[in-house]
Amino acid sequence: MTVPSDTLVCDTTLLAAWRADDAFLYDRELLMPEVNIFQWLSRWVSEWLHRIFGSQSASEYSDFLLIGAVILLLLLLCWFIYRKHPGLFVRSRKDALPYTVAEDSIYGIDFEQSISEALARTDYREAVRLVYLQTLRRLSDAGRIDWQLYKTPTQYMYELRLPAFRSLTQHFLKVRYGNFVATEALYREMRTLQEQVQKGGDA
Repeated sequence: MTVPSDTLVCDTTLLAAWRADDAFLYDRELLMPEVNIFQWLSRWVSEWLHRIFGSQSASEYSDFLLIGAVILLLLLLCWFIYRKHPGLFVRSRKDALPYTVAEDSIYGIDFEQSISEALARTDYREAVRLVYLQTLRRLSDAGRIDWQLYKTPTQYMYELRLPAFRSLTQHFLKVRYGNFVATEALYREMRTLQEQVQKGGDA
């Protein structure tokens, strides 16, 4: 008597058909992509060059061509932003101060002559600036402050605690950096404060 075999036989043809059918690829969401976006673009450019030039050597430069295209795209993007918003790249001429910004040095300047020239052209902004720098020069020469080019006006206010000098400095800061309109009256007030600072009096 023959005993029936309990061994299962695998139908490889049917198994191969199932594997080829996308409906049975249950683990496709777990599979990671084999190429990244740059590799995909590089391969696409390579195939495109090969179709145009018909040469495999031309497609070898696909990476360089792709990098060049990205750089060109970035340059075009920067140019477009510059055309729409030039203020992001360069300072607008509308915001430029009506006087030349120079280092506020207190040496190498003929203050009285420079102030007279500024007043002759009614440039009270420059006159106010020069009066303040002249005051610093006189205070430095008298040893009342330790003048240094890197110091700020506020630091000198802490060195010389005079109300007149504080007012003088505040006027200078408003005109120099705050776009405060300088007038002849303000210039005369600066001169008065300068005299009071020299005498060591209050405003």
